Amino acid sequence: FSQVMEVFSSSEILQQLLVCVFSVGTDELSAFVMDEDSVTLHSNVETKQQEDIKWYFDDTRIAQITGDLSFICTDVQCNEGSERFRDRLKLDHQTGSLTITNITTTDSGDYELKIISSNSISEKTFSVTVHDVPAAERDEMKRKSVKEGESVTLDPGVMKNPNDLMTWYLNDICIAEISEEPRMICTDVHCNNGTERFRDRLNLAHQTGSLTITNTRTTDSGLYTLQIISSRFSIIRSFSVIVTGVYLSGLSAGQIAGICAAAILLIMAASVCVFYFYKCQVKRKGEYYISDGKSVFSLSLSLSLSLSLSL
Repeated sequence: FSQVMEVFSSSEILQQLLVCVFSVGTDELSAFVMDEDSVTLHSNVETKQQEDIKWYFDDTRIAQITGDLSFICTDVQCNEGSERFRDRLKLDHQTGSLTITNITTTDSGDYELKIISSNSISEKTFSVTVHDVPAAERDEMKRKSVKEGESVTLDPGVMKNPNDLMTWYLNDICIAEISEEPRMICTDVHCNNGTERFRDRLNLAHQTGSLTITNTRTTDSGLYTLQIISSRFSIIRSFSVIVTGVYLSGLSAGQIAGICAAAILLIMAASVCVFYFYKCQVKRKGEYYISDGKSVFSLSLSLSLSLSLSL
């Protein structure tokens, strides 16, 4: 009986030991991921404290980094098969987190993370779904064109999670930020101690995180970037905004070209008038002078000479 209890105890200890050194978890991206987004899957560890960090997609190793950074590979460097991601994978050297840039629907699937340390092995699965949004609908959402003075709204297309941090950038400069825990909202100069570019023309929707620019100016044109950060993943989405000046916004390219041509013709006509002005007759003190550009000829038209000729 004692031997049976000893075997049972040993088996129980071994089972508990395996639970301690081996863990498995699954994370699903609940946010709305669409074509052209960049997605980062967070490892939530530090590379230097691990022996090895490996990423797999459909059971194929796609990225790996060792704790001492002696070996780093992504995509075809890890696997000599086909280059599936074509230089769209990036590894954070400090954390081992994996970023997929310019994501497509073919990148949907399970991404497995394996973290190996000196005394434990842990695995985590990220289920990524990239929604197939029609190109026309995607362009309408991410590419905006307005006339100067109008308002434009950039909609993330997601419901904001209370634990997410949403940050808007224009040309890599933070212009708006919102989070619930801890609660924080800022726009323009309140986010960045630099110049107040928009001057109270930015509005953030608390529930969705959408950004509205009122009374737009041509200087508001540019690439706007939204970054959504959670503890498990990050999403980066880009929006293109073009603000057209009111004086040219209603004209077609042909009309603008016609205006330019008319202006050129006016300038040429003015030049011709100036040229012929110097060739015209000039009346001075009872005499007329005719200039041909090289010499001046005088014709006397005095009253006395005219009288003598008539006699």
